Amino acid sequence: MSQYPLSGEGFSVVFSDREVTAWGGLALLKRMLDSMGFREAAQKWELPPPGSNRGYPPLQLIEQFIVAIWCGASRFVHAETVRFDHTLTRLFGWDRVAGHKAIVRLFERFDMLTNERVQASVYRWFFDRITTLKRVTLDLDSTVITRHGEQEGAARGYNPGRRGRPSHHPLFAFVAEARMVANFWLRPSNTSSANNTLSFLESTLHNLGDKTVGLLRADSGFFDEKILLTLEEKRIAYIIAARLTRPLQREIYRATGWWALAPGLELTEITYQAQSWQQSRRVVVVRQSVKRKEAQGKMLSLFGDDPDAQGWRYGAFVTSLELPMVEVWRTYRGRADCENRIKELKADFGLEAFNLNEFYATEAALGFAMLAYNLMSLFRQTVMRTKVQHTLSTLHGLVLAIGGSWRKSGEQQLLMLSVPRRKRAWFTGLWANAANLPAFMPVGQTA
Repeated sequence: MSQYPLSGEGFSVVFSDREVTAWGGLALLKRMLDSMGFREAAQKWELPPPGSNRGYPPLQLIEQFIVAIWCGASRFVHAETVRFDHTLTRLFGWDRVAGHKAIVRLFERFDMLTNERVQASVYRWFFDRITTLKRVTLDLDSTVITRHGEQEGAARGYNPGRRGRPSHHPLFAFVAEARMVANFWLRPSNTSSANNTLSFLESTLHNLGDKTVGLLRADSGFFDEKILLTLEEKRIAYIIAARLTRPLQREIYRATGWWALAPGLELTEITYQAQSWQQSRRVVVVRQSVKRKEAQGKMLSLFGDDPDAQGWRYGAFVTSLELPMVEVWRTYRGRADCENRIKELKADFGLEAFNLNEFYATEAALGFAMLAYNLMSLFRQTVMRTKVQHTLSTLHGLVLAIGGSWRKSGEQQLLMLSVPRRKRAWFTGLWANAANLPAFMPVGQTA
């Protein structure tokens, strides 16, 4: 300890060689990863080997990247925070800790085929661990990520937030009951939502392993008969928002039998067959008065001169379900939660920030950011087991940001955690959960 303290007003500062971490609560996540056999599984993912004999093990670089995200990293350079936290690196057993450039070089060794192979193995391993979740609701969605450089694959396309800016247009699949990502593909922004969706769907079903998709929900970007036919062939029930094309607007305009669910909220259903379709299908139509503050949907632009039609906002949903139309509409509304997942991925898991010049390097980095998110979601639901699904930033204050330091007692290495007495029994319970993960419970249920 230095003998030259720094003097302040009423206090002094001295330096210590003692290794201390602000992230002692990550011991719970390390315990969870060990109980899941994370390292044993990752050895089989065929990660790209280092470029030289002096390179860092790929598994360690992936672990460093994930841990950095859990600590709040939203840029590659933020991984340096973990690198210089000797107490944290000791917890994870990294003898020689890499800088962020080594992590970047790992992702730059990924190409399209490597991404597909590795991510398929990662998702399959993860969902095989959730043995109690057999039947799932799958939500497909996409978003726009604005880019500010010359990144490969960034193109000008649909970008409502920054018109004319280059962007990427990634595609997601979410498991609604678990609030987890089932698949992620990065795409240029000039790609439509339905582009390559059939391959994406096949990839997602493979990722889920023995899970049965009981229902698929998607927005109007996936309103395509090729998708509908595939789902019908696979006997997967679906609700997909319909694009209000001119022929569909005419059918809606002629529709009768409107049933009032509430003042200014009415429903009906029609049988509709687009010109290019092989068969007709059931379409549930919802209209909401423009006087309602929460009115959603679009006006019938084809009938702009009809004041009655322009007094409503319309939404249409093609479905294979035989439920009452109000239940179809309510079931579809549950899909809105995946928008919250995308917001969380952007805010806490670097969806918009982990960006490299090479397209597949960016996709690889974001793929492992999805794994960091899924593992944290599993932690919230099987270790924390709270009714509220806290965001990562909230979990920092609740359980992850705990002061810790190492101390040796004989041959035993002790991680000393600064946990208040009144919370020690609670933390002990979390430790037991992390060591033996309880049966997974769908979102909304409690033990």
